[in-house]
Amino acid sequence: MRMMLALGAILSLACVSAGEAPSNYQTYHGIRADSDPVVLAKYDRALNRCEPEAYSWHRGSPDPNSTLYWLALRACLYRQGFIDRGAYAYPTTAVFRHFLDR
Repeated sequence: MRMMLALGAILSLACVSAGEAPSNYQTYHGIRADSDPVVLAKYDRALNRCEPEAYSWHRGSPDPNSTLYWLALRACLYRQGFIDRGAYAYPTTAVFRHFLDR
C-alpha cells in the first residue's frame, strides 16, 4: 500500500508543468513566449505579477517546488494571456508523445 502511495505521488508530481520557462508558454494566438522580444517582455511582466500570487497561501504556497505553487502560477499566467504549449509543457510526454498526439 505504501508503495502504491509513493508511486501515485511521484506520478502526480511528474504531470505538473515544468514552471517558469518562457519556452513552455505561448499566447492565446499561438505565438511562443520566447520567439519575439515584445512577447517575451510581456511574459516577464506577467511573471512578475503572478509570482507573488503563487507564493501566497491564499492561492498557492510559499514553497516554489510545491504543486500548489506551480498550479497557482499556471492559473495566473493563463489569466494574463499565456497558456501552456500543450503536450510539450509536461515532462511525462517524452514517454507518451505519440499517444497524446492523437
